[in-house]
Amino acid sequence: MASIRLSVVIASTRPKRIGHQVAEWALEAVPADFDVTVHDLRELDLPFLDEPGQPADGNYTHEHTRRWSAAMLATDALVLVMPEYNRGYNAALKNAIDYLYAEWEGLPVGCVGYGWHGASYAKSALRQTLERVKMTVVDGPGLSFGKTLTQEGEVSASDEDDQALAAMFAVLRDRARSETPTVARD
Repeated sequence: MASIRLSVVIASTRPKRIGHQVAEWALEAVPADFDVTVHDLRELDLPFLDEPGQPADGNYTHEHTRRWSAAMLATDALVLVMPEYNRGYNAALKNAIDYLYAEWEGLPVGCVGYGWHGASYAKSALRQTLERVKMTVVDGPGLSFGKTLTQEGEVSASDEDDQALAAMFAVLRDRARSETPTVARD
């Protein structure tokens, strides 16, 4: 059976951030049958949406948009490693989602949040956006400052967090194999 192509997106773009450390924790638990590509939104450096047309049209004029589209078309499942800022998710993540449209439809996505209260507010807000672009949202863990995560990025996940992460990958595996994408995935 072919490997499942998993994209892991590090959403935080702040100069001093801990998203990559949270992503490392998640990456350690990725099952062997996943082929992983990491996308860092800070390195992707998408300007605020600058395409002249609507994303739903899929007529991209900028090379950065075409690269982002190709990366998402080449994935079978997605994990977003995302911070919570002021009870919401960050602008760079919203911008990256808004760049595309058809690429998201039917794509299974899990969210690994981090922040106060396990990023529960941000994950709830993000779910609405992901469902609007017709992604298949899978529950994922949320790490909490002062409990399972330090502000310096040291992860001391609980058994419950580890189990939630494993369950997220199991559901992503099932959905990646059962979903029929509406757009051709490379």
